[in-house]
Amino acid sequence: MLTFTCPYCGASAEESELAAGGEAHLKRFGPGSSDEEFEDYMFNRKNPKGVHFERWRHAQGCGKWFLAARDTNTLEVFGTYPAQTTEPPADLIATIKAKRPGWEGWK
Repeated sequence: MLTFTCPYCGASAEESELAAGGEAHLKRFGPGSSDEEFEDYMFNRKNPKGVHFERWRHAQGCGKWFLAARDTNTLEVFGTYPAQTTEPPADLIATIKAKRPGWEGWK
């Protein structure tokens, strides 16, 4: 069972209290984008074995969206941070690199 700490209300919540929202930090394409850019945004998602950044909603709590970093292989949750953040916080990246030597980065 995955357990996340909501960065807004501070509550620890199991995944059954949350709603998954897919991959985090996607670049959205609007009017004027090419068909390939729009298709990539709509249909292509990363599905890594290892560290992954995802969107989650605290559905049974405060109702807010937040972002989380976790390992899809071990289900270890490295941390959570506000949804308005454009990239993972430096301290979270440092935590991941300390626990996963050789990890190459989030992009």
